[in-house]
Amino acid sequence: MTKDKKKVSKKRVITHSIILILLVVGISFLFIPLFNNLKFGLDLQGGFEILYKAESIDGSKMTTSKLTSTYKTLSKRIDSLGVSEPEIIIEGNDKIRVKLAGVKNPDEARSQLSTVATLSFRDTEDNLLMSSEVLKAGGAKIGQDSSGKPAVALSVKDKDKFYEVTSKISSQENNMIVIWLDYNDLMDSYEKEGSLCGTSESNCLSAATVSQGFASDVIIQGNFTQEEVSNLVDLINSGSLPSKLTELSSNTVGASFGEKTLQTTLVAGIIAIVCIMVFLMFIYHFAGFISSVSMMIYTFLVFGVFWVVGGVLTLPGIAALVLGIGMAVDSNVITFARIREELLKGKSLPNAFLEGSKESFSAILDSNITTLIVAIIMFIFGESSIKGFATMLIITVLVTMVTMVFLTRFLLKIFVKTNYFNDKVNLFIHINPDDIPNVSKGESAKPNRFHNVHFFAKKKIAVCLSILIILIGGIFVATKGLNLGIDYKSGTSITIVSDKKISKTNISDDLKKLKLQSSKIEKSSDEISVYLDDSLDGDKVKKVNRYFEDKYEAKVNIGVVSNLVQKELVKNAILSVLVALIGIIIYVSIRFKFSYAIGGVIALIHDVLIMFSLFAIFRFEVSSMFIAAVLAIIGYSINDTIVSFDRIREHLGKQDYKKLTYDKLVDICTTSIQETFTRTIYTSITTLLPVIILILLGSSGIFNFNMAMLIGLIAGTYSSIFIATIIFMLFEKKKLGKSVLKKKVYKDDLEERNIKGINC
Repeated sequence: MTKDKKKVSKKRVITHSIILILLVVGISFLFIPLFNNLKFGLDLQGGFEILYKAESIDGSKMTTSKLTSTYKTLSKRIDSLGVSEPEIIIEGNDKIRVKLAGVKNPDEARSQLSTVATLSFRDTEDNLLMSSEVLKAGGAKIGQDSSGKPAVALSVKDKDKFYEVTSKISSQENNMIVIWLDYNDLMDSYEKEGSLCGTSESNCLSAATVSQGFASDVIIQGNFTQEEVSNLVDLINSGSLPSKLTELSSNTVGASFGEKTLQTTLVAGIIAIVCIMVFLMFIYHFAGFISSVSMMIYTFLVFGVFWVVGGVLTLPGIAALVLGIGMAVDSNVITFARIREELLKGKSLPNAFLEGSKESFSAILDSNITTLIVAIIMFIFGESSIKGFATMLIITVLVTMVTMVFLTRFLLKIFVKTNYFNDKVNLFIHINPDDIPNVSKGESAKPNRFHNVHFFAKKKIAVCLSILIILIGGIFVATKGLNLGIDYKSGTSITIVSDKKISKTNISDDLKKLKLQSSKIEKSSDEISVYLDDSLDGDKVKKVNRYFEDKYEAKVNIGVVSNLVQKELVKNAILSVLVALIGIIIYVSIRFKFSYAIGGVIALIHDVLIMFSLFAIFRFEVSSMFIAAVLAIIGYSINDTIVSFDRIREHLGKQDYKKLTYDKLVDICTTSIQETFTRTIYTSITTLLPVIILILLGSSGIFNFNMAMLIGLIAGTYSSIFIATIIFMLFEKKKLGKSVLKKKVYKDDLEERNIKGINC
């Protein structure tokens, strides 16, 4: 290249770099308004969440139309609370989940929701005659009785039913119909409250004598004021439903508690992103800078897509984003590793870039699709916070393909085309120029830096270590059981954060005053966690919350899970893991072959067992977020395994399978692991960095989740190298001709190549 051309190339590189820096600065400024416009979940801004079971008031089967009507009723009630971004979700055939993030008065909101007005018609013996099904929805209006006094006019929908009931009552000696609002069979009765009907002291609205059957609209009259009638009309129109709501679980988070969680998690997330960027630039020099730019754009786009789809950002969602960044960088690491390999074959930078980008695409595509499969399964079967995690994970995978693959390659191509880096490959991608062979002089490529590492030489030790951990974990589970959170054993959890010094003894005394029995009290540096076996009802939750807030000026978070919800969560957790494994087997079998799929899935089962074992040994809490971590690791581990399998498939594609011996298969697998090991280390670092930082600096609310991720990431990296590949070789061995070993390949044991069995 002439001197003038070098100047032009240098000028282009400087110009393009300045544009990129300005782009990053611009995005940095746009982050603030975008982030402020996101919807935040109750764990980040306070509020409460309730799961209701809807049941027909007359004991009949709960239908879709009844559930939908109940949904609409709750929507109307919530509208009156002034909550800006409520979430009302129908779950299954008879459950409704309500999330009210940022509600100013959780106690008042809870009270209004739990007293949804239900109108019923009963006789004087309190037997149910008709439910509000006979009335038109929203048919209550302000009217007048025969004396001109304020009254409530009801429009009848099922006039045949109304005529049948009124005719029957008119023929009886005690021919009265009593109209109740929110009748409580434990407290209300006409015998005690008959004289109070129509007053504010009773749920009895009216008691009317029926002299004949009729099928017309109804007037509820009493000693009502105009304001009382107006309130009754609103109550009836928003609550005249054939269903009653039973609270199954709840989670109440103080506003200040949520704000603190958001701040600590954001700080940890920002530090994690900066650490990854520094690491990338240190390892890959200029290519690392391009990757960092893509990562900034990637993060901005993830938030942007999340905002467009109306997603609600929760604590698990932020964790999924930070984790997603680490996994997204893997796409760049795979590409950069391929470019380096092509350079080490003596190719020019432009050719190495083209070939490396081409060869890396299949591994990137397959690894991201398998992660996407797991994320979709999490979203389908997950509950509440797991859905938030899954939503963010789905978005990160999709945006990864756009930014971390296509955008990074586009930006790299722009700089490669300047030809400025042709004789500066070390500056471009951090590679020692002395390692690049001079093909014109007949120099051959230098061996891989791990070419002397025989990964399967110590397979017995490696596999026995896994078996030992799993066995010890099994013993702990059998003798002590898992440390189950309330999600999986039902009950109540209370988290108290206060600047005042609080001891376990103080809390024990407080619980005695509150007449509560704790199953466990844990104290960390800045908070105390209390676990109760009983599931507290709404009134008790309010009482406990106010008690600790008033006494210790504390930030309080209370979660309640009923036994019914616990059973549902356990069932969904098992189902989601099984479906995820089946989905991965199907996809990998289609894209690769069945032996690859079995090797990958057995490695995944290994990772799950290791996670459960270590959680049992160290007594970490197993909650619904632990299951989210298990599913995330399933996605990550198969992601890691597929990169190794992709290289094995590539090498096997060059072989005549009919002539392939088992010795050669082991050589190919060993070489493939050697070639991808650097990428495995770098990916592990970029994924582990944010998890470790979140453990050290993030919110305690996701500590156990991050610990599960840490354990799973390490186990996943290990199993991708050893377990998955060994199982693959065992299955492939059956398809090969008999192989006779003529020489000792590894120093340790002549039987190492045969992998006939694993004897501890």
